[in-house]
Amino acid sequence: MALRLLQHRAPDGARCVLFADGAQAHVVPGVASIRELALRAIAAGTTLARAARDAGLGAAVDIARELDAGHLLPPIDHADPAHLILSGTGLTHLGSAEGRDKMHAAAASGQTMTDSMRMFLDGVAGGKPADGNIGQQPEWFYKGDGSQLVGPDAPLAMPAFAQDGGEEPELAGIYLIGDDGTPFRLGFALANEFSDHVTERHNYLWLAHSKLRQAALGPELLIDAAPDDVRGTSRIRRDGTVIWEKPFLSGETNMSHSLANLEHHHFKYDLFRRPGDVHVHFFGTATLSFSDDLRTQEGDVFEIEAAPFTLPLRNPLTRAEPYAASVKVL
Repeated sequence: MALRLLQHRAPDGARCVLFADGAQAHVVPGVASIRELALRAIAAGTTLARAARDAGLGAAVDIARELDAGHLLPPIDHADPAHLILSGTGLTHLGSAEGRDKMHAAAASGQTMTDSMRMFLDGVAGGKPADGNIGQQPEWFYKGDGSQLVGPDAPLAMPAFAQDGGEEPELAGIYLIGDDGTPFRLGFALANEFSDHVTERHNYLWLAHSKLRQAALGPELLIDAAPDDVRGTSRIRRDGTVIWEKPFLSGETNMSHSLANLEHHHFKYDLFRRPGDVHVHFFGTATLSFSDDLRTQEGDVFEIEAAPFTLPLRNPLTRAEPYAASVKVL
C-alpha cells in the first residue's frame, strides 16, 4: 500500500500530521501541518517520507475512525488562504471530450468541429512530448483561493445563483513553492472538482464562471511516485440510496497529457512561482453524472473512492444564501 500523509484536528483544536504506511498510521511529532513538514523537508534536502520518519513516529491512529469522527482535514492548507491557489486543466483524459462535446455541440453547425474537440485532439497529438520537449498546452482554469477548499464530509455549497452543482472525480496535484521559486510536488489527493455544468453548457465562454466554485479534497496525500493507472468509483446518494454510480479512470495511462506537461504549462508563469505559496491543481476527468443527464439536488451526497487511496471522499450538496452584490462609490 502507498505512503500517505494526513492532517488531523482534535476536538480541542490541536492539530497534528499523520503518516500512514500501509494499514498503519502514526502521529508525526513536532509538526502541525503538512506544509510545515514540507518546508522542513525542503530545507533538509530530503523527502517528505524521510522527514516524517526522521521526526520519530508517535502514537498509532485509526484513520478510518478519525474520518468518521470528523477529525480529518484536507491534506493541505495555508495560514493565509490567499496564498493557496486552486486551478485546473480540462480535456486531459482519454474520453473526456465526449461529455464536453455534447454540451457544446449546439455551438457548432454542419461539419464544424467544436473548440472543445479541437483542443482535446491537440492534446492527444501533442500532450505527451518526448523527454526534454514541451508539449501542447492544455485548457486551464482558475477556481479560487484557499477559502474555497473544503475537506472530507464537509458540505459543497453551490452559490445561490448557480444553475447546477455537479461532481468531477479527479486527482489533484499538491505543490509548495520553495524560497528560490522552485515548485515542489508534495503528492496527490483524491478530489471533487465541483462545477456548474448547466452554466457551462449554455455558452462554453462561461466555463470560467462555471469553475468559480468550491472544491473538495480527500483526507490522504499520496506521497509515493505518481500513480500511472488509477481506477475508482464515483457515486451519488439521495436519501441514503445510490441513484448514480460509475467507474472513473485517471493517472497518465488514461490521460492524453503527461503530468509533466500539465505542470510545465502551469508553472511556466512567474506569478505561480511565488515563494511559500501552495497550489492545488486539478488534472481533469472523463466521468460526470451530468453527461448521463442526472440533475443533482440539495441534500445529495457525492462519494468518490479510488485505490491507492484507502479512505473515501464524501460531501453533501448544499446551496449558499443569496448575496446582493452591489458596489458603493466613494
